[in-house]
This record gives sequence, C-alpha cells and structure tokens, in this order.
Amino acid sequence: MAGGLARRIGWAGAVIVAAVAVAGLVATRPGTVAGDWSLPGDARAGELVFHAGGCASCHAAPGAEGDAMRLLSGGLGFTSAFGTFYAPNISPHPDAGIGDWTVAQFARAVMAGVSPEGQHYYPVFPYAAYRHMTKADLRDLFAFMRGLPASDAPSRAHDVSFPFSIRRGIGIWKRLYVRDDFVVSGDLTEAAARGRYLVEALAHCGECHTPRNVLGGLRRDAWLGGGPNPAGKGKIPDITPAALEWSQDDLVAYFTTGLTPDYDSVGGEMADVVDNLSRLPKDDLEAIAAYLKIVPPVH
Repeated sequence: MAGGLARRIGWAGAVIVAAVAVAGLVATRPGTVAGDWSLPGDARAGELVFHAGGCASCHAAPGAEGDAMRLLSGGLGFTSAFGTFYAPNISPHPDAGIGDWTVAQFARAVMAGVSPEGQHYYPVFPYAAYRHMTKADLRDLFAFMRGLPASDAPSRAHDVSFPFSIRRGIGIWKRLYVRDDFVVSGDLTEAAARGRYLVEALAHCGECHTPRNVLGGLRRDAWLGGGPNPAGKGKIPDITPAALEWSQDDLVAYFTTGLTPDYDSVGGEMADVVDNLSRLPKDDLEAIAAYLKIVPPVH
C-alpha cells in the first residue's frame, strides 16, 4: 500500500515537472513578425531610417569615421552588469554578415529580436524599441542596407556568463519588458506623434536615457529620466522637462550643430547621436523637440 502511494506521488511529480517544462518552452518561445514582406523597399527612404536608427554608431568598426562608417563589420563592445556584448557584422556579406537574409528574417531580427536560426538576441540590440517600427520603414531600411559595402570580418562572441548565457531565458525577459504600446499616450499633435515615433522607436532614446531595474528592464515610470551609465562611467542625463529647460529651437539647434544654448559642444556617445540626427529633415528634428516638451517630467 505504501509502495502504491509512493508510485502515485512519483507519477504526480513527473507530471508536474513535465507541465512546468512545457510551460517554460511556451513562455520562452521566439516570436514572429507578421507582414507582407513581398512589397519592395525604397533604399533612398531607407537611408533616413538608417540614420535615425543609429545603425552605424553601433555596427561600424570601433574608431571608424566618414565613409568607413558605412562598413558595418561590427566589433564594438558594450559593457553591462550582465557581461560584455559585441555588435555583430550586419553588412551584406553572404557568410559573415546578413547578405543571405530575406526581408522577413530581417524583420524578425529587428522587431522581435530573433535570429534566422530561431535564437533570441540579447536586448542590448534595441528591438524593444524597433518593435514599433512601421513595416514600410523596415522594408526601406533593408533595401538601403543591401546596397552598403560587404565585410568578411567574423562577428565576435559575447562575453556573458551563466545564467545569462542561456538565451532561451531571454524569452521570459521579453514577456516582462517588451511592450507593444508607446510610453507617451493621449491626444498628440501631428508633430508630437511623429516625434514619439522617432524617439521611442527609431532613435531608441529610452534605451540610454531611461533607468533600468535589476533585470535590465526599462522603468517606464521614469521614462527618459536618466540614470547610471551601464558602462560605469558617469550618468546619463534626464531629458524630461523636469531637467531639460531648453526651448524647442534650442533642441533643434543642438540636434543640428551639437552646440548647447551656452555654446558647449556635444561629446561622448552623444556626438554620434547628433551626427545621425543632423542628417534628418528639419521637420523631424522639430518633431523630436515637440515630443520631448510633452514627456512627463521625472523629478
């Protein structure tokens, strides 16, 4: 009788373990991105998406300048509390880069953070922001990037220790922190709505300017409120109206020239951001400024 009870308990335990395992597989399953990817992209329009997204700032070789920024050979390292991540080669090389990808595979990588092999990408790749990208902008970006020079430089492996080396677990992180809704909601002017798209999606400003919790998730309650630099050097500034008192004209001038209202000049990683933004139409820069003026202040 005792033996029968033990067997029943054993079977019940096995069923529970199996159920938990199945639930874990479902919860961590890589997502997909629906869309009609047969439509052609506009490479000329894609160049603006490329600059707004800051693709070269992360994926060009460390120290690259000028035209060399168009060679997306990767290699730049990003230090964090979870390890050091290295930007991969995303040039159109068929083996070392993404030259043999389809637009559907590109969309899944950029908007869902999933590789063609079905692996989760680490969220140092800002797909949580790019998720808001329009399908048209995605197609245009792909068309532009296919015309860039190819590099055969191999991508460098990330330096990440256990348990963060288990990519399947990133599926749980995505369920917790990847959202489909914009942070700033309500009735927005046309300019502010465009600015929201540029800031929250393409330019992914929140990835640096918003503080994170212990799991690396963005604290949306302190959106754009600044925080410690993940690299351990200094602080990323608060750019909400609580701290940033510049006028919209001041902001547009800064995005265009890199000069602050008191004639200080931009430096560090922000210099690359300004270089990218300065390539956008003035209407887009005015839209970003309009959005930043309506972001809830973080005190």
